[in-house]
Amino acid sequence: MITTTISQSLSVIIDSINKAKNRIGRDEPVTLVAVSKQQPDERIDAALDAGQRVFGENRVQEAMSRSAHRRASYPDLTLHLIGPLQTNKAAEAVALFDVIEVLDREKLAAALAKEMAKQDRHLPCLVQVNTGEEEQKSGIRPQDTKTFVHHCQSHHGLNITGLMCIPPADEEPAMHFALLAKLAAECGLPVLSMGMSGDYLEAITFGATSVRVGSAIFGARLPRQ
Repeated sequence: MITTTISQSLSVIIDSINKAKNRIGRDEPVTLVAVSKQQPDERIDAALDAGQRVFGENRVQEAMSRSAHRRASYPDLTLHLIGPLQTNKAAEAVALFDVIEVLDREKLAAALAKEMAKQDRHLPCLVQVNTGEEEQKSGIRPQDTKTFVHHCQSHHGLNITGLMCIPPADEEPAMHFALLAKLAAECGLPVLSMGMSGDYLEAITFGATSVRVGSAIFGARLPRQ
């Protein structure tokens, strides 16, 4: 039953993404990142059985505990880190993930650059932009984005491929999507990670190339133990 439900949800979401692209005449692919944080193993396995291969995790330890055996069975499995990263977890993150979406400060840039050189794993990174300038939220201020991106590229040699944002929950997301698209264009970056279960179709109309969808695929997350 779980396998059927998740397979159906994925099919509906992929179809809706394609229809949204067609409505605005977009040919570029949109990556569906299935947000698997706090989801039980059977739901993740059901998504894998349905053909989903790109997953987003918030915590390094949680991802480590359940990814190793799956990589053996699914060598094309791709993991995105989409939650806050402490600098003391940089080594584990570089070893485990394929994309880092949460680069948000100089200290982390230095730690990632050091570990990527050490492990010879030069992962694509996205700079997280705090488009709402919320005090409690991680991310570079919009006005500092271009300078920070250039610094990460020129000083640390990081492979910055795009920008990511999480709009404020109590505001319309459209203006935040538009702002992120504008900043990415100014930085010459092709990847825009924006849009979640409730607004991913709107994000696509503003140029999202990657959407992070969790509850619409898996249902509600289990409470953290």
